[in-house]
Amino acid sequence: MDSLTSLTSFVRTAETLSFVQAARLLGISASAVGKNVARLEQKLGVRLFNRSTRSVSLTAEGAVLLVRCQQILEQLQDAEAELTRHIAQPSGKLRVSLPVTGYRLLLSLLPSFTRRYPAIELELDFSDRLVNIIDEGFDVAIRSGEIADSRLTSKKLGSFRFVLCASPAYLLEYGSPASPEDLNNHKCILYRFPSTGLLQPWEMQCADGISNFTPVSVLTANNIEAIIRMSTAGMGISYVPDFVVSDALEKGELREVLSGSCIRQGQFSALWATRRHLSPRIRCFIDFMSENGI
Repeated sequence: MDSLTSLTSFVRTAETLSFVQAARLLGISASAVGKNVARLEQKLGVRLFNRSTRSVSLTAEGAVLLVRCQQILEQLQDAEAELTRHIAQPSGKLRVSLPVTGYRLLLSLLPSFTRRYPAIELELDFSDRLVNIIDEGFDVAIRSGEIADSRLTSKKLGSFRFVLCASPAYLLEYGSPASPEDLNNHKCILYRFPSTGLLQPWEMQCADGISNFTPVSVLTANNIEAIIRMSTAGMGISYVPDFVVSDALEKGELREVLSGSCIRQGQFSALWATRRHLSPRIRCFIDFMSENGI
């Protein structure tokens, strides 16, 4: 068991290049991780890491060992998952990363999920920050947009579309835009991506074809929930995913404008570490989300 503990500490440190990050993932102290790695180095008679006060990097010997150790840990995870499937229902903590607006999709489904899988402890992290799924220890993430990390496996879930909407009070005071080109004569509320700082362009079907443009704004925010509140308060026209304003549209708090002009479609995907075995608790969560159209 001591050897397995040392190997696990070595692998997590090598994957994160940080004793502190490895310790957080393993739920032990950084000093314990360091001692486990040192014990492994002493046993093998080689140095596995180059250490400095600011960084950690693998030696050539460490890089060779990492590949074999990852294979060993994967085989152990596979065996554990296979045994779990036969002797018990999915259980344990499941860390899930979702966008801030994800609660609008998920909260209505949670009672059903927890009744079906009472032994799973959900830890939900709602953030528009682009989290590092592997380094930050998440089991699965729900995201929209392109998947750029080759270390991740994805499964497509539900889709959504973008809409333009404004409050009845705003439309009464300023009128409705007659065309996409007319948006520059209106007060527009823009979304700024927290991860890049860039403004989200509005993809519209204009008279001269499809156009990605950024209208003149009166307000900018990096939180969609805030944008919805501002739009509901009559402060301007917003460009948002349809699912985040479905309740407000149904209640008449917002009205869709230029219906049919927004052509952008979005896609939700579930993401998890490619190298990581798809454990029963991860699999059942993804399957549940897919079954319910998320």
